[in-house]
Amino acid sequence: MSKSQLALFLTVLMVFFGVAPVVGQDLTDQEQLGKLIFFDQKLSVRNNQSCAACHGPEVGWTGPVAGINKTGGVYFGSIRTRFGNRKPPTVAYAGDSPPLYYDEDEEAWVGGMFYDGRATGWTLGDPLAEQAQGPFLNPVEQALPGASDVVAGVCGSKYAPLFKSVWGDDVCSDVAAAYDAIAFSVAAYERSPEVSPFSAKYDAYVSGQAKLTEQEALGEELFHGKAKCANCHMPPLFTDYTYDNLGLPRNPVNPFYTQEEFNPDGWDWVDSGLGDFLKSAGYAEEVYAAEWGKQKVPTMRNVDKRPGRGFPKAFGHNAYFKSLEGIVHFYNTRDEKPECEDPFTSEKEALAQGCWPVAEVSKTVNKDELGSLGLSAEEEGALVAFLKTLSDGYRVKPKK
Repeated sequence: MSKSQLALFLTVLMVFFGVAPVVGQDLTDQEQLGKLIFFDQKLSVRNNQSCAACHGPEVGWTGPVAGINKTGGVYFGSIRTRFGNRKPPTVAYAGDSPPLYYDEDEEAWVGGMFYDGRATGWTLGDPLAEQAQGPFLNPVEQALPGASDVVAGVCGSKYAPLFKSVWGDDVCSDVAAAYDAIAFSVAAYERSPEVSPFSAKYDAYVSGQAKLTEQEALGEELFHGKAKCANCHMPPLFTDYTYDNLGLPRNPVNPFYTQEEFNPDGWDWVDSGLGDFLKSAGYAEEVYAAEWGKQKVPTMRNVDKRPGRGFPKAFGHNAYFKSLEGIVHFYNTRDEKPECEDPFTSEKEALAQGCWPVAEVSKTVNKDELGSLGLSAEEEGALVAFLKTLSDGYRVKPKK
């Protein structure tokens, strides 16, 4: 197949799967393959859910459904009555996360994928590829019975010739090797400049092609100083891939609380994050207890990216917050306000009552870098304005 024939073939496939080709954006064959897999709804038990169902490009590769973001913020799977327990993280700018390890100097766990680090990278050497394998077989996500079902779906697809072209004619004869190839292809796409383009206003500002407004410039100053954001959200990736407990409250509308089949603890369930994974991996109590309730530090890139000004987004690993302003206010005032009487108080109710609910996991809450920052309302607004400059898709204005 010639390059021109291959290009035409890929264009037809992307139209077939509802994926609009990106004008002027060159992807390698492996990245194109990963894109086709990423948007393939047939790779789910009911042929109705792709990776993009929870990681939409229009919202910065996280949850793209307005109604879900506005309410629980936690997404259903291919079987619509089944829900996960956390908000979908972005898959953009995740490719530099190393395999999970403990940094002795920083006394912190670093790397891995998922909020709890369970896609360690210890098997494939690539946490992003290991993460790509998880949702296919997760019963509350794409819910396929086994790796062989995923492989059969790819090898029986219209893009199977491309799969074999990239990974070899015999790739479909070995399920384990083919499943790994699928994962590496998805990871390649997620690392591509189509998903991680560094095209925000902030990038244009750094390269001298744009200027920050006075408010945005104040926000940047606060981000690196008084607000302490850069302690964990370091540019240019705006994360350090560590884990932290911000003291977030329980999300009262998280549907996972009512998933009896997958959550026998019901309303008593506690999201123990990295600590729970380390416990299940066999680490000693002195190791996992120190990490109880810690979640992976997300990138701030695209934190406010949305298809329209009124489109709702959710914030925090459990989607407790429904506004960027709300979570910034929480960072600033968490330890200054009284505790709400009800631990399941919503963000809206908490803001109205002038209180914050108790942290879901209290023992490991970070009290050194957030909780009582002393920011004024003006400074909170400036910080939000700066965070909005991190959304990809900024168009540089031509010089007159």
